[in-house]
Amino acid sequence: MGGPLCAGSPRCLTVLIGDADLTAVIPSPPPLPFISLLLNFGSALKPKATQFPDLSTPSTSRMGKRKAAAAASRKRKKAASDAAKREGEEATTSKSQEEDPQKDPKKRRVKVPETETEYFAEKRNLEDLWQAAFPVGTEWDNMDKLREINWCFSNLESAFEEGEELHGKTVYMFGSTEAQMLNVNGQEKVVLVPIVVAVDSPIPPSDKIGVKSVQREKEEVIPMKTMKMAWVPYIPLDDRLSQVDRLKSQIFTMACTQRRSALKHLRIERVKQYDYCLPYLQPLKADEDEDDTVVNIMFPLEPPIVCDYDWEMDEIEEFTDNLIEEETLPEDKKDEFKEYVKEQVRERRKEQRQAKEARKKVIEDMDPKTREAMENMKFYKFYPVQTSDTPDISHVKVPYINRYYGKAHFLR
Repeated sequence: MGGPLCAGSPRCLTVLIGDADLTAVIPSPPPLPFISLLLNFGSALKPKATQFPDLSTPSTSRMGKRKAAAAASRKRKKAASDAAKREGEEATTSKSQEEDPQKDPKKRRVKVPETETEYFAEKRNLEDLWQAAFPVGTEWDNMDKLREINWCFSNLESAFEEGEELHGKTVYMFGSTEAQMLNVNGQEKVVLVPIVVAVDSPIPPSDKIGVKSVQREKEEVIPMKTMKMAWVPYIPLDDRLSQVDRLKSQIFTMACTQRRSALKHLRIERVKQYDYCLPYLQPLKADEDEDDTVVNIMFPLEPPIVCDYDWEMDEIEEFTDNLIEEETLPEDKKDEFKEYVKEQVRERRKEQRQAKEARKKVIEDMDPKTREAMENMKFYKFYPVQTSDTPDISHVKVPYINRYYGKAHFLR
């Protein structure tokens, strides 16, 4: 158990016990009991196999701790390196997935169900020609009603094709509307039917507008520019990308630059003027009204007496007595009524005489070329063609245009 006893200094005694050396200060010479005690103590200090772990375990020595720390450091560095590598791979993967979402199932696009390809009909070159002609005399509130039905004027378009009646000619066009009772989807209703009038003429028909209605006592003829109207060139669809100043348009339409949004700032009388506008034409021949012998009578009573008096066919005395017999006219108003009728006749004859004189003067002052153009003007009146989307209008077509133009030469 114990090692040999080694002599030391006079006061020191070194005892070797196993792998340990113990040094004790003892008196010299040492007593025997002390030596025996020391040997027994050394036996007790002898290490047991179970008390000390294997020195090869790193955690039991400083060397082992340093190795463990180094190993842990390497492990941490490796973990950090692996984490950085993974982050780099994830960033690369994320970028590639952004470029190609199909690689990421979470961002995979939903497949849109396949639908049949829809084809739109190619626009015709003159498809919007009829819409370019301002509908003169149509109330502003009724403008939108023209779009309720998909009207088609393919007959107007084809008239300008090669070999047709308006091809290569200078044409001035204006629009209008006619209220007609039509069958729409099995129901009878009032429909505003658009019409287009084309004037075959080398010069503009007129630069004036007539304002005339039943409610207005007198007719007015005013410049078109007063109503913000003018003849403007129409550019076909195929030519709208070209420079307008280089085009030689042969189609002119009556346009109006009055904005609907600005109507609320105008006086009611001014707005109503648009409702009663009619394209004007200075006739070379006397119109029907110039030779008309009928005068409209509205005698101021309560209620007023409204009737027509023909100064060639009716005799004033007999005409008045009949109204009294019918109890339409009080007997005490007979003389007053007769005088009123005579005054209306005198005014009407004066208007007719002035109209004849004015027309005669215009013709005399007209240059020969203008007069020739006016005499050779041809009027074409176009109605919409019949389609599956439009009501039947074949029974309402009439050649009459207005009181200035009279009847159209050609009805289409």
